Amino acid sequence: MALPDMAPPSIPSIPSIETRLTYTDGSSRTVYCTEVEVPFPEGRLIVSRTDLAGLITHANDAFVEMSGYPREELIGAPHHILRHPDMPKLAFKGLWDDVAAGKKWHGYVKNLRKDGSCYWVYATAVPNIRNGVIVGYTSVRRKPSRTRIAELVPVYQQWLADEKAAS
Repeated sequence: MALPDMAPPSIPSIPSIETRLTYTDGSSRTVYCTEVEVPFPEGRLIVSRTDLAGLITHANDAFVEMSGYPREELIGAPHHILRHPDMPKLAFKGLWDDVAAGKKWHGYVKNLRKDGSCYWVYATAVPNIRNGVIVGYTSVRRKPSRTRIAELVPVYQQWLADEKAAS
């Protein structure tokens, strides 16, 4: 499913950076990112489920609130609707390799909200297995460690630089 381009942020006083993202399914879209970070809500868990293609089939209230998208726009959309340009493809390769092999995955992810701001999560993704067959995936996101984010930012920046150099 191709996603429409994002609209530029509606508050002109907040500067944004325009970026064209290309996803693993070959689709691409223009996104706008600001430097505004929305803090992870205390005591909440963000939960979503996807089908095998990564299309969102369930979004809990915390996911809807943090993403900035109405539930109707999330359900049926590819989970990469939240992909922030600061996230290297390599970070997601491990996720998909693990869950496709029936394993649990943990990692830190910077997500892009509909308004161009961002939020960090510590994510756990697991395959949903029915009768021995993977039928989809569930992701539960928690409040992340700020220390670990600070450690990962330069790693992710290097991975992004390596990706650009290889293309």
